[in-house]
Amino acid sequence: MTKKRNYRPLRSADKLKKTMNRYYGLTTYHRYWGKIAKRPLAWVTSGAPVELLRAFKIHPAYPEQYAAIYSTNKATAQLCQVAEGEGYSQDLCSYARSNIGGVLRPDLAPLGGMPKPDLLVACNNICGTVLKWYEVIARHYDVPLLVLDTPYLTHEMTDHAKEYVLAQLKDMIIQLEKITGRPLDEKELAKQMEISSQTTSLWKKARQYCRELPSPLNAPDLFIHMAPIVVLRGTKAGLEYYKAFHEEVEERYKEKLGAVENERIRLVWDNIAIWPKVFSFNKMFTERGGCFVTDTYSGGWAIDLAPGSPLESLAATYTEVFLNRSPEFRYRQLVELIREYNADGFVMHSNRSCKPYSLVQEVIRRRVTEETGVPGLMIEADMADPRAYAEEPIRNRVQAFLETFDD
Repeated sequence: MTKKRNYRPLRSADKLKKTMNRYYGLTTYHRYWGKIAKRPLAWVTSGAPVELLRAFKIHPAYPEQYAAIYSTNKATAQLCQVAEGEGYSQDLCSYARSNIGGVLRPDLAPLGGMPKPDLLVACNNICGTVLKWYEVIARHYDVPLLVLDTPYLTHEMTDHAKEYVLAQLKDMIIQLEKITGRPLDEKELAKQMEISSQTTSLWKKARQYCRELPSPLNAPDLFIHMAPIVVLRGTKAGLEYYKAFHEEVEERYKEKLGAVENERIRLVWDNIAIWPKVFSFNKMFTERGGCFVTDTYSGGWAIDLAPGSPLESLAATYTEVFLNRSPEFRYRQLVELIREYNADGFVMHSNRSCKPYSLVQEVIRRRVTEETGVPGLMIEADMADPRAYAEEPIRNRVQAFLETFDD
């Protein structure tokens, strides 16, 4: 007898696969078409102003995205061990370790690892580790490294902070002009920004349908279908994908089709997904009617672009990334999500690899519960390294947490 599924897969998963396969194919075979098209390949952090790079006809590749793929393909532990064998501590970010391991042993990496970059672009709005990580890669390949330093926002965005980042963007433009041998096409930059704005709007609107009961999306949907908003921001391919995605989510909303059948517990997720266990971990919740109706992680790409000229908008938008904000901002963000999405509880992933995301979580958890009255569960694991995941203790904590909703 076939066991009935307690979730509904999205039809757009097929389009997602085709869209991402094309992107990874272009990246893998960049060495063949990149020189002909005079399009350099840049490794970039997920929080870098990619619209500016695309305006210079630079093809971006994301080590963090590849690291997530390594993890879902069960290659992270072996790649991390390669890096650890070269002296890199196990306490370092597993994305960084698996990326370095893939550079040293591409034969062990899914997709054959990442192709050699022509330059690197790092922005520290997500963490400080990326700076040293990218320095290691820049030395290994002997390529230029461009860094965008975004000041930490203890309160709201200030004119001083925006001007500071804006000045760096202008300097980066000068460096990119030297590297590519072409001037900045301001019309192309404006076009990239407009496409990014439209794409972000569709991603945001699709997510907002989850405010209704039942939620048309669940955690794996949010985590997996965020891939194009990360790597294809500012592209027609990304925009076309989210048009189809939004249409399907809207259809589910109108027909009251939930991602989880018999949804009875609505939850909010905080932190990066546990990639090696993204489906099995989520199953612990769906089999009890639990649905993650929203999250802080994939929601980081659902923010509107800041107003102003293209460069002013880039300066403000990429400085205001939520991980570059104070614990007070993140506490208020979680409270607002719980109320807006009518959540019954929340789960926080204390992520061994991502300290900026995780270190203040316990303080936030207590404050959020005090204000909202909903319970919060803390899970200790790692976003990519399966060696930090303890199956039985985590299952026991999840079950005990879910039992609190049975009364």
